[in-house]
Amino acid sequence: MLKKILLAAAANAVLVAPLHAQPAMPIEADRLVETVRTLASDTFEGRAPGTRGEERTLGYLIARFEALGLEPAGPDGQWLQKVPLLHTRLQTPRQLAFATPGGAIAARPAEDIYLSTIRPEDSASVAGAPLVFVGYGVKAPERGWDDFKGADLKGKVAVFLINDPDFVASPGEPAAGKFGDRTMTYYGRWTYKFEEAARQGAVAALIVHNAAGVGYGWNVVISPGGENYDIVRAPEALTSLKLQGWLSADMSVRLFAAAGLDLAKLEVEARSPQFQPIELKGVTLNADIPVQPEVVTSHNVLAKIPGTMRPDEVVMFGAHWDAYGEGKPDAQGRIYRSGANDDALGIAGMLEIARAMKTAPAPQRTVVFGAWTAEERGLLGSEYYAANPVYPMERTVANLGLDILQTAGAAKDVVLVGKGQNTLEDDMARVAATQGRTVTPESLPERGLFYRADHFSFAKRGVPVMLLMGIAGASNLKQGGVAAGQAWIDAYTGQCYHQACDAWGPDWNLDGAVQDIALTGIIGADLANSDRWPQWKPGSEFKAIREKSLQDAAGLRRK
Repeated sequence: MLKKILLAAAANAVLVAPLHAQPAMPIEADRLVETVRTLASDTFEGRAPGTRGEERTLGYLIARFEALGLEPAGPDGQWLQKVPLLHTRLQTPRQLAFATPGGAIAARPAEDIYLSTIRPEDSASVAGAPLVFVGYGVKAPERGWDDFKGADLKGKVAVFLINDPDFVASPGEPAAGKFGDRTMTYYGRWTYKFEEAARQGAVAALIVHNAAGVGYGWNVVISPGGENYDIVRAPEALTSLKLQGWLSADMSVRLFAAAGLDLAKLEVEARSPQFQPIELKGVTLNADIPVQPEVVTSHNVLAKIPGTMRPDEVVMFGAHWDAYGEGKPDAQGRIYRSGANDDALGIAGMLEIARAMKTAPAPQRTVVFGAWTAEERGLLGSEYYAANPVYPMERTVANLGLDILQTAGAAKDVVLVGKGQNTLEDDMARVAATQGRTVTPESLPERGLFYRADHFSFAKRGVPVMLLMGIAGASNLKQGGVAAGQAWIDAYTGQCYHQACDAWGPDWNLDGAVQDIALTGIIGADLANSDRWPQWKPGSEFKAIREKSLQDAAGLRRK
């Protein structure tokens, strides 16, 4: 049974008693603030991978882990795991326009279209490539769905809708319930759509922007400024996409109309498994854009508290250290997009958990703390680790992530991301109850947040995961209720998400963040001091992956 979490008398601390009679675990708001203010300061220049800001961030994190008494957990007993990244940046286009039956339509970067590339070439050129509308771009045989129907996309531009075919389907429509209703599946993610376009041989891929479908506005789409990153790949493993990106809603309607097509009508037709790809006759893309490619060696920072009884079994906490680096000055003249909340606060929370656990008796299992690089570039640091793990995935008990925490005060609930996935949500409910809180499922599961943070790199390899993310749903705040929680989300995502104004401010109230960090810490501490293994629930797409990895590992041990 869970023990009651002790609440400290101090206004800025919550004491968490782990499940197995460990010493209390203090999570202190003042320490969180100190870490956030440091990492989000101009000294760290926005913490972009491969920059001077990264060098300073790595040094800072290593020094913090050393000061806490943790040990290096990277390859060969080092603090760092090298992560080779391809970094590209588009320059001013020499040409960027659509040819249509009615004449050329210029495409204004960041206004009509947003583009990037992940090919290691000094130019991204597409000449006269026909546009083909492929609906939601889903190829899911297990669900009886194929939007491509064998269409030849080689040398063409795939145009997609965002999210799943049943995202806006009404009851009775063919798509209704095929993809979890309003809950986004991986098929709804833009990353999947680009991957599938490449598998189909397309030369470029464009997604029609819809704020409701993707979960954020056009300002967030364009925030990388033409930059992109990928893991360095062998030539035979490179994507076929010369360019990938987004069309604004207005430009999308205009291009379809130029081909004599009604986009709104086609959106309805795309919600049927009988949908057939449709070429936008006479509409082609012509682009010639210089590219600055470079190979950047970035790094994950890995620290550990060794286990005493089962050191080969690992409980992992994670948060990402990177942000968006330098950008154009905002209205206040700020040029660094330093991610105070996204995710300096997550890093601060992880350091607090590490500090608290280090002051307790050594855990039975090894506890690893991963500070990931390049999350903002596509979860690349955690993906690289998961593909090249220091500790095998089948011996990793769970991954617990912190990525954006609400800063509006104490809450009566905790928001669950990924309802029905695994038994960690049951642990969440039990610990929340001892805090006097309930569990509220994410309010907008159609945004697919379960697939948009570093824990997903572990989930798709079968490791049970839990994510605490403050923008997943409106917290029921003690002051102001759900309305106040939603107001905080609206203000943060509408104004400061990935922008320079994601900065620490004296108006931050970290009481709610402290609750969530404490909850994460107590669950991890319990797992680290038990022989319990969280399980995927029936119906999870990751259950079979975990079962197979455990069977394979058992077979190897028998040999």
